[in-house]
Amino acid sequence: MDTWDLLLQIVLLLLACFVAGSLMAMVRQSPLVGFLLAGMVVGGHGSLEVVKAESAIEGIAELGVAMLLFSLGLEFSWSRVLGLGKLNLLCGVLQVLLTMGALTAAGLALNLGLSTSLAISAMVSLSSTATVLGVLTDRALLDSPMGRNSIAVLLVQDMAVVPLALLIPLLGESGDAESLALRVGGIAIAGAGVVTVLYLTLNILAVRVMKTRSIGQNRELMVVLSVIVGLGATWAAHAARLSPALGAFVAGMFLGNSPFAFQIRADVASLRIVLLTLFFGSVGLLADPIWMFRNLLLVLAMSTLILSVKVMVVAVLFRVLRHPSGTSLGTGLCLGSVGEFAFVLGSQAMGAGLITEDQYNALVSAAIVSLLVTPTLITYAPGLASWLNGHVFAPLGGASRDELNRHAWDCLLVGFGPAGRGAAEALSRQASQVLVVDLGADGVNSARAAGFHAMQADATTGEILQHLHPERLKLVVITVPGFHDSMAVLQQIRHMAPDATILVRSRYRLHQQDFRDAGADIVVGDEEEVGTALCEAIQKLRTA
Repeated sequence: MDTWDLLLQIVLLLLACFVAGSLMAMVRQSPLVGFLLAGMVVGGHGSLEVVKAESAIEGIAELGVAMLLFSLGLEFSWSRVLGLGKLNLLCGVLQVLLTMGALTAAGLALNLGLSTSLAISAMVSLSSTATVLGVLTDRALLDSPMGRNSIAVLLVQDMAVVPLALLIPLLGESGDAESLALRVGGIAIAGAGVVTVLYLTLNILAVRVMKTRSIGQNRELMVVLSVIVGLGATWAAHAARLSPALGAFVAGMFLGNSPFAFQIRADVASLRIVLLTLFFGSVGLLADPIWMFRNLLLVLAMSTLILSVKVMVVAVLFRVLRHPSGTSLGTGLCLGSVGEFAFVLGSQAMGAGLITEDQYNALVSAAIVSLLVTPTLITYAPGLASWLNGHVFAPLGGASRDELNRHAWDCLLVGFGPAGRGAAEALSRQASQVLVVDLGADGVNSARAAGFHAMQADATTGEILQHLHPERLKLVVITVPGFHDSMAVLQQIRHMAPDATILVRSRYRLHQQDFRDAGADIVVGDEEEVGTALCEAIQKLRTA
């Protein structure tokens, strides 16, 4: 196939991805799922076979994977990781390990062998960062408790890509323990060498080049240099017989901690989107719709098993960390999908002889099904979480009910994060008449330390409101950042306490009218407050 034929095939694949992605967006599905379906329809076995340049496009898609890992490295910083908190980091690590353990046990029960079972579990243990974040953003759930929990786990999963990519080739190694130990030692030495070379090259050479006026102030040259760094590091890791993922991620990580990190992230964003589209489209080329149809029961069974294991592992972990049961299950529903790196790890596993072509087809098919249902699961997760928190797993014990019945609070403060603590300062003189409700144990402990009565519960369920004697409430302040959570609390309080004055925090201006229409008396917008603070800061600088 000559250059022009290849160009036509790429254009046709991108056009199919655009059409399918647009249709998915119209029905509130992730466009990335549309890209997968587009590849299935226009190319590969059992399809229309309009796109036939599978191997060439897959090569381009591999560049998309490299750029994806490079961009992940750009977003990586130790301060951001540590900012997640030790418990959330531990939860992310345990999620990967426990999911791999459970699915490995399932593989052994099916007589797949230890190496094959480990390889399969590594493939499906990771969730789709691109899909989950896109749906959470579209549903305005990023600021919800399950959204914040999901982001923490996804970040840890992204970091786990590199060690898992190094693990797969090792599982394919044959020989005794001594030869395997030598291979591990060789990988460690080669990895240390590549990281050292990249560190010296990027921090001494590349950063100095970027500091020059002719380069640093020229956006085109910065884009070219960034791509050279990302792809060059990918090639270096491949040349050292390591996973290309290691080189791309490390290069991005070093540049992500440089003074040019923000500019580089913005410059490569558009290129990353195009290559990511080609990657998902090429994955669709690998799927065989006829094979999926003939083995539909197997595909559905595998999808159900994978989703069930991943959802329950996440739900149990967050429940152990004292998150409400409904919120824990909702987080699990957000993270039940199989991520895009499953296809990368799967190609490695098949190349190493760990899985057969049929097994790979089954895993790819199950991954696609999981991605198809993920937007629906995330859509219904908040409602299911709220219902579970208030009905199946009642948030109030007997002691809590007794405490609510004994006191007659006239003010309710929902949420004790930074915004809640700010509101609490104005209520501190009447602390004995204020009840603070927060989902997290840290918020409850902080409120009690400040002298307030505080209770760990989900105010969106209405359970706590029924025992609070809402007819006595004079003031209700809702400070939680999530739109859906705030709206649920507002609607129930307005129904139960029609005479109370309700003040609501709105993270975004576009939601303010919705809160007013639902009965809020006062709506305070974060965006306006930020603008006011910036204005005051500028005025202080000018008068200094």
